[in-house]
Amino acid sequence: MCGILFSISRSDSRNNPHNSRFNRLLSKLQAATSSRGPDAQDIIYTDVQELTLTFCASELRLRGDAFIKQPHTDDTGNILCWNGEVFEGLDVGPDENDGAKLFSSLTNAKDSEEVTRIFGNIEGPYAFLFYQKASRKLFFGRDPLGRRSLLIHYPSELSPYFLLASVSAGLDAGYALEEVSTEHICSLDLSSLVKRDSARPSAIERSIPDDPPRPQSLDDIPPHLSTAVDDLISQLERSVMLRVRDIPRRGTVPGQARVAVFFSGGIDSTMIAFLADRHVAPDEPIDLLNVAFENPRKIAVKVEGNIYGLPKREKKQKLRDPLDYSTVKVTYDVPDRLTGLQEVEELRRLCPKRTWNFLEINVPYEESQNARAAVEALMFPSRTVMDLSLAIALYFAARGVGQIRSHPGAEPQPYTSPARVLLNGLGSDELLGGYGRHRTAFKAAGWQAVIDELQLEIDRIPTRNLGRDDRVISSWGKETRHPFLSLSVVNFLAQLPVHLKLDPRLEAGVGEKLLLRLAARKVGLVEASGRKKRAMQFGSHSARMAPGENDGKGDLSIDTR
Repeated sequence: MCGILFSISRSDSRNNPHNSRFNRLLSKLQAATSSRGPDAQDIIYTDVQELTLTFCASELRLRGDAFIKQPHTDDTGNILCWNGEVFEGLDVGPDENDGAKLFSSLTNAKDSEEVTRIFGNIEGPYAFLFYQKASRKLFFGRDPLGRRSLLIHYPSELSPYFLLASVSAGLDAGYALEEVSTEHICSLDLSSLVKRDSARPSAIERSIPDDPPRPQSLDDIPPHLSTAVDDLISQLERSVMLRVRDIPRRGTVPGQARVAVFFSGGIDSTMIAFLADRHVAPDEPIDLLNVAFENPRKIAVKVEGNIYGLPKREKKQKLRDPLDYSTVKVTYDVPDRLTGLQEVEELRRLCPKRTWNFLEINVPYEESQNARAAVEALMFPSRTVMDLSLAIALYFAARGVGQIRSHPGAEPQPYTSPARVLLNGLGSDELLGGYGRHRTAFKAAGWQAVIDELQLEIDRIPTRNLGRDDRVISSWGKETRHPFLSLSVVNFLAQLPVHLKLDPRLEAGVGEKLLLRLAARKVGLVEASGRKKRAMQFGSHSARMAPGENDGKGDLSIDTR
């Protein structure tokens, strides 16, 4: 995970006082880019006719043993800014850097088609920009699932420059940012923008089952699901393995955690943590990041009851009167904390040789509000109330500052996670039918509606949360990796018949993500396999923290709240 920034401006922009808006904006973006890659940073300027190309990149070295500085350059003037990881499709040894290896391949590319082919063959989260000096073309793009952030600003009358950035500087009149589409690899010369096809996820298998057998319980795997369960375990384990192996020790010492998991105690994060145990060095802890917020709205309900059912005048009066905190003992026993504590004990039973650092990240209300402006700037151009409640949870979780206990009931000790690779279970609900809308679709129009909904889920993954999450998490100089969103796993699940992945005919806690539940039960994760879906913002209490905020505002802009 690194930071990349590119601009095209008139050659006099850097030193022209009349271009103060551009210079100020570029300075802010350069600072944000540097925070993503604390190991090395550099800026390269290249003049083409009357234009200046500015390449800025930072490096978080998580691959290889050699010192690497970005942007990657060679003697002929080619330049690569790379923000990603190659897990498949390019032979990268444990002591090699994938960015350097990729740059070597790109410099040997003879034409645009070959550049496109190189990116079509690799698998991993990435955003990149590659300047091919001989053709004077800039290639840029994101992986097909949009797992890395890349924002674009097109020239306008008021802001006559072109920008590409993996970061934002928040709301600013100097740009109009949008996420770069994942539909194509883009090629930019000085006069035109040409789009080229890149690799795409497989389409959903559309065969409609005819009253398939219903599993009786999670304890018994039906014959028609047996192979799919084994294949899912194998595919997911390989994806985890590729994402945790060969992480350099830079910033850590032997015996310190290099890998952490965003951990709610749900089936997704627990399965990822369990499989990580198989491939992380046995003498290293794995940090489990569990975040909980002090939520005045929840506390008020606990102390005073649900005032939202009171008559309007009485409710307004209650909301005006501040809660007397002297009568309240603030605790952080939010739903995700309780399930996380239960689930870490299951992991300790199944993997007793591993040190599991269950990191209690407790966020006081005042601290969360003080961080709000920074989080809003990081997540921009995402601007909804729901964006904020999710982003602020990831922001504090990724910071990794909290407390751990040597055993249940022990006194907590301060702890800051040194891990710079953070595993995220996001993606399983989209791929395996884990949302309530999948059950609703089945009730409305049967299996065909579920298939259509699953295809829609895959189609919109790149436009939803991943760029926002990448910007927020990487601000701490850390990288998130998504084992469920490996293209290999995505394509494997997309090609399975729908009834092997979920069964909306079964009760909640069984039918949704049925295949994953059976896989979790098979490896011994009994408690996790039966847990129902719970959104992060509600499990951590990061949503609707101020008294008076109601339940229907998730899609509103934070500017209109």
